This record gives sequence, C-alpha cells and structure tokens, in this order.
Amino acid sequence: MEPGEAAGALLFVLAVAAAVAAAVATGAVNFTYLATVGSVGPSPTSSGGGWLEAWAWVRSRAVAPAMQAAVWACMVMSVMLVVEAAYNCAVSIGVKLLGWKPERRFKWEPLAGDDGDEEKLGDAAAAAAYPMVMVQIPMYNELEVYKLSIGAACELKWPEEKLIVQVLDDSTDPSIKNLVKKECESWASKGVNVKYATRNGHKGFKAGALKKGMEWDYAKQCEYIALFDADYQPEPDFLLRTVPFLMHNSNVALVQARWVFVNDRASLLTRIQKTFLDYHFKVEQEAGSATFSFFSFNGTAGVWRREAINDAGGWKDRTTVEDMDLAVRATLKGWKFVYVGDVKVKSELPSTYEAYCRQQFRWACGSANLFRKMTWEVLVAKQVSPLKKFYMIYSFFLVRRVVAPTVAFVLYNIIIPLSVMIPEVFLPVWGVAYIPTALTVVTAIRNPENLHIMPLWILFEGVMSMHRLKAAVAGLLELPEFNQWIVTQKVGNHVAEENCEVPLLQKARKGFRNRVNVPEIGFSVFLFTCASYNLVFHGKTSYFINLYLQGLAFFLLGLNCIGTSCCCF
Repeated sequence: MEPGEAAGALLFVLAVAAAVAAAVATGAVNFTYLATVGSVGPSPTSSGGGWLEAWAWVRSRAVAPAMQAAVWACMVMSVMLVVEAAYNCAVSIGVKLLGWKPERRFKWEPLAGDDGDEEKLGDAAAAAAYPMVMVQIPMYNELEVYKLSIGAACELKWPEEKLIVQVLDDSTDPSIKNLVKKECESWASKGVNVKYATRNGHKGFKAGALKKGMEWDYAKQCEYIALFDADYQPEPDFLLRTVPFLMHNSNVALVQARWVFVNDRASLLTRIQKTFLDYHFKVEQEAGSATFSFFSFNGTAGVWRREAINDAGGWKDRTTVEDMDLAVRATLKGWKFVYVGDVKVKSELPSTYEAYCRQQFRWACGSANLFRKMTWEVLVAKQVSPLKKFYMIYSFFLVRRVVAPTVAFVLYNIIIPLSVMIPEVFLPVWGVAYIPTALTVVTAIRNPENLHIMPLWILFEGVMSMHRLKAAVAGLLELPEFNQWIVTQKVGNHVAEENCEVPLLQKARKGFRNRVNVPEIGFSVFLFTCASYNLVFHGKTSYFINLYLQGLAFFLLGLNCIGTSCCCF
C-alpha cells in the first residue's frame, strides 16, 4: 500500500468516526421512535367514526411507519454523503496547504528545448527527445466551435514531425462536413500534420469515433493520445506541461487537466454550473488523485498513454460515459492517473436549461449503468488493493452516483414536504438542518468566490436532483432511455468574453408542451400545496418558507426562466 493510499484510508476512518460521534451526541442512532410509530393513534371505531378519523387511523398505522422507515434510510445515506464530502474536502485542503503538487508525487522534468523558443522545438536534436503525440478531436455537427478546437490543437507547441492532429468528423450535415474538411486542409497547407477522418455512420457515437481513430496506421505510431472535445481550447504549452508525467512515470496512464470556462459569467445558469464543476475538480478530482491515484477521466482535456488504452481493452460504447468506463478498466489493470489542476483548458458551459439537463442526464445515467456493469469486475480484479476496490465501489460509485441524488430528491423534495401533513413522522433536526448545512459549508469552502450564490445553487440543485435521480434509476434498471446520446449544443464564437449576453442558437417554433417543462411545473404545485398546508396548520414544524422557495425554483425552471439573462452576480 502506498503512503498516499494509507493516509487517505486513515483520514476516511477519522471522518467516519467523527460522523458517528456527532450522530451519537445528537441522538442520531436512536431508532426507537420507529417502533413507537403506529402504536398510538385513533381507532377506526372511535367516537365520530367519520372519514377523518379513518384517515388518521390509516395514516398512523400504515403511512407513517412506511415514511418513518424511509426517513431513517435517508438519514443513513445522509451520513454517508456528509462523510464522503468532508473526507474529500479535507484531502483537497491538505494538498493545497502542504503544496503537495503532482510534480512532488511524480517525476517531472522539462523536455529538451522547452524554454519557449519555437526555433529550438524545430531543431532536429531537440525534437528527437519528443515522443509522437496524436491529438484527437471528435466532432458531430459542431458548426459553432469547430474552428476553435482545430485552431487551438494546431497551435500546440510541439515539434511538427512529432505531432498529429486527428479530426474525427461524424457530422451528418454535408455542409458542416465540408467546412470542417476545408479547415483541416487550411492548417495542413501551413505545415501542420492534420488528418481528417470520417466513417460510415456514427455507431457508438464518441466512443465509436475514438476507437476507429485508433485503428489508423499513423495512430499506431503515437505513444500518447491527447483528447479535446470540439469546444475545448488548450493553451499552446499544454503538451509540454502534461506529457512529461507520462514519459517519466511508466505506471501513469492518464494526465487530466482542469476545465475553465469562457462563459461562466454569462448567466446565472452558467455561474451555478461553474460552482458545481469547480467543486468536482478542486475537491473530488484532487482527492482521488492525491490518495488513490484514481478518478474519472473527464472525457476531454487529458492525455492518455496509448499502451494503457489498449491494455484496458480500448474504447467501448456500452454506456454514455465511455470516458469513465475506460478510466475504471485502466485502473483495474494497475494504471495510475495524475490530475494537474494548474493546467487549465478553456471550454464552454451549456447556455440553456434544456441543454444542461440533457448533459446531466447522460452523465448520471451512464455512470449509474457503469456501476451496474462493473461492480463484479472491480470485486474480482487482482491488480488493485482491497482498499482501492472499496474506494471505487463505495465512494466513487455508490455514494456519488446513487446515494447523492437519492437523498437530495427523496428527503428534501418528497419526505419533508409530505411530513407536514403526517405529524406522526419524526424528522431529526441533525438530518434536516445540520447535515445540509455541513454539505453547504464543504462545498463553499473550496469556492469562496461563489459564496454569495450558494442559496440559489442549493435551490437549483434541488430541482436538478429530480433529473439526476431519474437518470440514475434509468441507468441502474437499463430502462429504454438509458443509452440515449444527445450532443450538447454550443454557441462558440458568439460568446464574447467582454459581453455578458449569451446569444442562443436559432430555435424552431415549439408547442406549449415543449416550451414548458411539465415535470417541474407539476412538482412546484405539489410543493406549494404542502407549503400552504404547513403555513395554515403548522403544528410542530415550520418548513413552509423553504418549501415555498423550492417550489418557486421548480416553477421558474419549469417556465425556462433562467439561462439567457446577463448575470449580475
């Protein structure tokens, strides 16, 4: 067991111990209340005998016990979630405070001639020290951004004879296909080794395109493969800062860079997305890299060792998260990953609520389906330690992909609203107040610049939990929609960094059902009803303020009232 892995395990045990101690101190482990629910209450034959008395009897004998069991299940999952979040946050803060950068944990040396002098990169003697690298750019009708990604890849600092830029064009629009091909020819005329590759059909979507791209003869000559989606723009020194990790560490398969965004201040929607993704990169990716050298490949802005891709079985299209699939399979073969947060690649966030929901559904559904497919493979793997297996199954898959959306939606959007109408249900304050507060603090502590929008982020995430839970269920049960792939639309060159307005792609005229998000509107009605009931018959609980706010969030998103306005935050 490596020192980082052992330290990570010890810290996780301490986090669990702290959570258990807090639970004991607040009475969290007292489940005796569940046994008392249903033991008291009016009899159906009591005086009055009306339907209200009958409902009260059924409620106390059947409904309340079932809900109480669901409450305690959610409490257990809440503890799992807060321990996981606190652990990752502690690791990421520790890494930052100790200055434990990847260059200290892995060997890294600058390449010959890497001093910013373009002429030295073209020198034959210096170029001999550089390995062959291929940059893959998969595309699918990317009219708005194809020039950005191709141009950024062709301007990477690397010896010309050691760099191949492969554009994998799956476009179905002939005019777009022709434009992409001409752009490749334009860069080729400037001396860049650009390969324009197409295929018949687009089976397997992105995974199918990447797999086909690896089969070309020139691709087999390349030691390392850099991947960029169509809207990603690496800095010219990207390869110079990432490839040395692979060259000097034979057990490293992947170097992942961080995403930054050209439109993160364009609207409230993009600002909230940035908060979510900053937490992912600063906390989850950093913690996984520092302790277990395992995290999910983000599908772009990374460099792979071709040998590791082949060793893991290559690209597969069995889920909509082909990047995570490859990462897990490579880890089970004993390969390690490096996350380099100082290397940043510009990209674009979805500018509409509809596009963001589709993206999140694809990610959540695919990861849950991969959990179903790979649990046994992880358990029987022989080249990883039992501790890493536990981390992958429990932390990476179960807590983040299943528990998180379940608690966020079931507890806060169903159980708490219904509890105002069922007074027999007991909701411990530590579960409905302390844990959410702790999770908010853990998220905000690594995103201090976004602290002022945290209330809006919480309400928005409450709505998104509905979509993520639906996606997770579809992935786990392999429902008909579990393998759908819809490419996220981009605005590309229309995004001006000095202009806060987000121009939308031209839309076709839609009917009422397509202009309004019916599930969100329906759920807002449910929450408003529960809030109003709690306001009039508040009893021992007063959740109506929170319920009204969450209902308003569902209602506004149901009307698509977000994503196009200038962000004043």
